[in-house]
Formats: sequence, C-alpha cells, structure tokens
Amino acid sequence: MGFDIRNPEIKYTKIFINNEFVDAQSGKTFATFNPCTGEKIADVAEGDKADVDIAVAAAKEAFKHGSPWRSMDASARGRLLNKFADLVERDREYLAALETLDNGKPFTESVGNLTMALSSLRYYAGWSDKIHGDTIPVDGPFMTFTRKEPVGVVGAITPWNFPILLNSWKIGPALTTGCTLVLKPAEQTPLTALYLASLVKEAGFPPGVVNIIPGYGPTAGAAVSKHMHIDKLTFTGSTEVGRLVSKDAAESNLKRVTLELGGKSPLIICADYDLEEAAKIAHQAVFFNQGQCCCAGSRTFVEAGIYDKFVEKAKELASKRTVGDPYENSVLQGPQIDQEQLDKIKELVASGKTEGATVECGGSQIGSKGYFFQPTVFSNVKDHMRIAKEEIFGPVQQILKFDTLDEVIERANETNYGLASGIITNDINKALTFAQKSQAGSVWVNCFIEVLSQAPFGGYKESGQGRESGEDGLADYLETKTVTIGLETKH
Repeated sequence: MGFDIRNPEIKYTKIFINNEFVDAQSGKTFATFNPCTGEKIADVAEGDKADVDIAVAAAKEAFKHGSPWRSMDASARGRLLNKFADLVERDREYLAALETLDNGKPFTESVGNLTMALSSLRYYAGWSDKIHGDTIPVDGPFMTFTRKEPVGVVGAITPWNFPILLNSWKIGPALTTGCTLVLKPAEQTPLTALYLASLVKEAGFPPGVVNIIPGYGPTAGAAVSKHMHIDKLTFTGSTEVGRLVSKDAAESNLKRVTLELGGKSPLIICADYDLEEAAKIAHQAVFFNQGQCCCAGSRTFVEAGIYDKFVEKAKELASKRTVGDPYENSVLQGPQIDQEQLDKIKELVASGKTEGATVECGGSQIGSKGYFFQPTVFSNVKDHMRIAKEEIFGPVQQILKFDTLDEVIERANETNYGLASGIITNDINKALTFAQKSQAGSVWVNCFIEVLSQAPFGGYKESGQGRESGEDGLADYLETKTVTIGLETKH
C-alpha cells in the first residue's frame, strides 16, 4: 500500500479553479474534523460568493464556442473521462483512506464506494459519442432534425454521506455531455473532492472545465444556486435544503434543477420468505453506512405471523454489529458524521421511547470521544410515531407489524417521501403488485440499496425530481434544438 491508511497525507486544501489550487478570495479557512475523534484534520480554504463568481467565469469561458473543450471530439471527451477513471483507480486505496478519515465510514465501505464511483465514471465515459439527435419526417417541404447540445455551466452541490461516489455522479454526466462544472462539496467532507480535482488536471481536462469550491452551504452553496450564469443545478441532500435551492434557482435565472433528497423508505417482509435471510437483508438495508443513507429501508414492515421471531433475529443481528475503528476489517459501523447528526439521532430515539415504542437493543451514544451510536432496534412501532415518519439518518431500525398486502401498501405510501421501497417475498404476484402500487423511484425485490450505474435513480414526491444514473441521468444536462430547413420540393 505504501502509506499508513490511518494517516493519509493531506495533499490539497485550497480551492480549485482553472486547473489551479488557490486561496479563497477572503483568505478565510475552515476546519474539517475526524468523526472518530472530533479532532481537526486540516484547515481548508473557505470559498464564498466571490470565489464562486470566479469559478463560474472560468467555467463559462471554457464553455465558449471555439474553446478547446467545445472543439473537442465527443469521443475524446470519453477518453478523458476514462483516463480520469484510470487515475481514480490508481489511487483508490489512498482515496478510500482519505474518505474514511474525513467521513468515518469503514475503510472496506470506502473501497466499495470507489468501485461504484468508477463504474459510474466509466459508464458515462461510454456515452460521450452516443448522444445524438434525430431526423424527423415532418409535414410539408421541410427537412427537420434535432441536435442534443450541452446545457452549459452546471452547478453541483453534494452531501457528506457518499462524497466520492456522489461527486462522481455529478462529474460523469456533466462532462460526457460537454458541460462545464462548478462543484461545491459538503463542508464536512471536502478532502476527497479536492484530491479528485488534482486528478482532473492530471487527466488533461482543459482549464475551467471542472472547478471545486469548498465552503459552507449558506455562503458558497447559496452562491451556486443563485448564480445567474449557472444553467443547471444538481443537488443531493436534505429535502429542507432542496426547497431552498429550488427557490434560489427559480428566483434567479430559472435554471433547471435536479434534486435527490431525503427518504423514509419502507421494506415489506412477507411470511413466505426465509426469515433469517429476510432479517439479514433488512438489517443491511437500514444499518449500511451508519444508517446515513437517503434510501435506507428505515421502516421495516413485518407480517404479523412472523413478527416476534423477526424482531428477535433483528435484535440479534444489531447486537452483534461491531462498532469502532473504521480501519479495522472486523468493524461494520464507524461514527456518525458530526455532533449535530449525533444529537438529531439521540433526540429522535428519545421521542420513540416517549411515544411508546420498545427499545430491543441500543438506543445510546457510545463513549464520549467521537460520534459513535449503538445499533438500535425499535419494536411495537406505530405509524404516527416520529421515528416512523421522520428521516433519522442513523443506525436505527423501526419494525412495524402488518396483516395484509393491501393494507401495508397503503401504509407504506402514506409518507411525504418516495425515494425507494422494497419487498421480501417468494410470491411473484405479491412482488409485482407491490412494484406497481409503490410510490417510489426505486423498488427492490428480495434485495435493497442495489443502486446501479446503468439504472436511473431518483424519487417521487418530496424525495426529489429528475433522475441520476443510467441514460435518464443525461437528460437534464442536455438541450434539444430543433432545426427545420425549407426545401423547394419535398423528396
């Protein structure tokens, strides 16, 4: 490996504009912290509106007709993206170590996230020279065709729960379509984004094509969402902030917006399936990534006939889940991201106890150093309880009881969210009925959180708008131009 994975060198802490690392215009910095200890890792340049303005100007210049980027063959864009992916793969162990240091997730999960990021980058690299318009047989003596053109300068705001993966989800479609990018990573996890910036330059992308501005949401993030020269905004984060960026986009230049927001996803466990296997799927669905996953299966609905046995198995799995040093291979759960998130989890767990749910295991913070929380299982959960309605974003499983499929489908849909859902059953009729009636962007049958590069991902209702990944993920990065030519005669 060649380095201490627990102490990866911090190589980049400045803003990245025009292929150069620079200080913030204000000269300010902010600290990024290790969630395992609460201690400072490094000081990072704090971008704000002045820096965003410079980055957008650079991106706009790189997007001009006649620029190296706009003049580049589509196939060459694909080769550059693949070269960038090659560099990410070359440095995957370093990037995984840096991700774990800044985010706290287990090193093995960081490595897995890199695999998913590489899959996305290579998938979109393959699209570069396959995006094209059509010739349309219109009425009259005309020839009509369409062109697919890049929308322009893209602003991206990404969250802290999957930094490398979700930054890659923005980079891939933006660059394969020929757009330029100004990306604001989460203030909690800026380090891997800045290292990716160095690989953008090393890969050979022209200056201004990718710009990365670390900073806070209300300053740097708001400057991106409000900017009059950003043509498209892509945001992944909470529903609360999604509303704010949508408002900013509408009140500025009415830029198009893609939103991937929160969720409270239901997972239905039917009695016809192997109970032990179902419990394992449900366990991973909610505890993956410390429960800090927008599509986590955080409402576990279990058929009445197997409810008590399922609760016992869920309790057993959660009690055995190892929490601790995320660099140890045996550890399955690291810390939560920060004190604010830990306090939110504690407050919602307390509400579950107050409202009458039964704590089967866990329910408390672990130690006083870092932001660790016990894997927690609640039984006897009712639909009206806060823990059954609000997104906890932590290692907390809520287990509810149901009697019939029709009943549970109605209850599962009774939420403001609609990001994902799932059903565990051996009955194909139940599976297809649920898939058709579920109000969610992704429906998983006998699996959960299988987010694949080739398939679209996004939500219904307050879980967002638009789609990421797959061919559908290209749509909002493109304009369709219709060209009609008058002819002397129709041939």
